Amino acid sequence: MLRKMGEAVARVARKVNETVESDSDTLELRLEGNFLHRLPNEVSALQHLKAIDLSRNQFHDFPEQLTTLPALETINLEENEIVDVPVEKLAAMPALRSVNLRFNPLNAEVRVIAPPLIKFDMLMSPEGTLAPPP
Repeated sequence: MLRKMGEAVARVARKVNETVESDSDTLELRLEGNFLHRLPNEVSALQHLKAIDLSRNQFHDFPEQLTTLPALETINLEENEIVDVPVEKLAAMPALRSVNLRFNPLNAEVRVIAPPLIKFDMLMSPEGTLAPPP
């Protein structure tokens, strides 16, 4: 298990570093299924990033450095362990169109506060649904 986690971390670090070093206008970063629980700080340098897929990882906290990316339109955090979400920061993101938080144990406050504040699609599982169907 630790070996798999180490390999996943190395793969993610390599992908993020290649993206930053190439100074490209990368539109999408796919890091799904990599046992991640936090993002490297280098992600903050991806100012042209439009979509990020962090599904099927192990995030307990919403990766707040994503809220500093001005071009980000789509965030996929499906199947993680996120309880709380910085709704106000997400609401202030100019380009954001969709956040997928399905199959996360979101607290009731997020479910109540988010809808009136946001102008984008926020996908959430029905309360009490923590796992995807088999």
